[in-house]
Amino acid sequence: MHRSGAKMAWNVFKFCTALRGLGSIMILLVLGVVGVTYYAVVLCNYGPALAAGGLDSLFALLVLIVFHTLLVMLLWSYFSVVLTDPGSVPPNYRPLADQERGEIDPLEASEFGPLATPDPANAGIRYCRKCNQLKPPRCHHCSVCGRCVLKMDHHCVWVVNCVGALNYKYFLLFLFYTFLETSVVTLALLPHFIVFFSDGEIPGSPSTLATTFLAFVLNLAFALSVFGFLIMHISLVSANTTTIEAYEKKTTPKWRYDLGRKRNFEQVFGTVQRYWFIPAYSDEDLRRMPALQGLEYPSKPDLDSQEF
Repeated sequence: MHRSGAKMAWNVFKFCTALRGLGSIMILLVLGVVGVTYYAVVLCNYGPALAAGGLDSLFALLVLIVFHTLLVMLLWSYFSVVLTDPGSVPPNYRPLADQERGEIDPLEASEFGPLATPDPANAGIRYCRKCNQLKPPRCHHCSVCGRCVLKMDHHCVWVVNCVGALNYKYFLLFLFYTFLETSVVTLALLPHFIVFFSDGEIPGSPSTLATTFLAFVLNLAFALSVFGFLIMHISLVSANTTTIEAYEKKTTPKWRYDLGRKRNFEQVFGTVQRYWFIPAYSDEDLRRMPALQGLEYPSKPDLDSQEF
């Protein structure tokens, strides 16, 4: 029995090590898909249509403007997720007074047993046995990164980073702009894709046709898959929970961090509307909303004493 457990632990560690090794490969894969799409849309199809003039050139101009705008926002959001630390536990972190008194919800308390805490009599203090440090509320240990991450949602191989408190908004915007971009590309290339199944002669070189076909299939696949992830994360934001918390709190009837849809949304995107659709926060929100820093979160019992 002991050997079986040791073997399972070794396999998990090996899997986590393999995920860390995917880093640059996944970034190159994302950039490769972007490159193929750009070549198909701009250089093979709508660039020549724009230069040809006439009514078709106006439609081509509209497509190219929308395409480049969404592409800039997609890449901005993507590299914001990749390059932004999701949030780590500060050195010498100490819990707030209410946590020290043990006033903690069942989900957080169930994450560790008595042997995991420096003080077994105080179940309100969360402690990570792997990092040998105290853990703030909603913090989880990432086996891939090898550290505790503030409000960890999941480790994403596509962004080669953990998704947590400080980059969750950027990840959502990446999903949002990826869905819009791939949907626009799919619709823009659909007439050219349909031509492949016609009986007439297909204009263009073999490389142009192959690139157009590949770009259409890739973008259609990404649009459908990302749409599912986007819907899932919209439901998580509306309940002010993460992927990990949504799984763990199935046995918890009440979720103390659910403040209502509007405030739940602001916990991720901030209160300043002009910043909602860009991967950045206003200085005002960063100053007034501790939740954006990943250490303190307002909850139902103390809503009256919280200020946003």
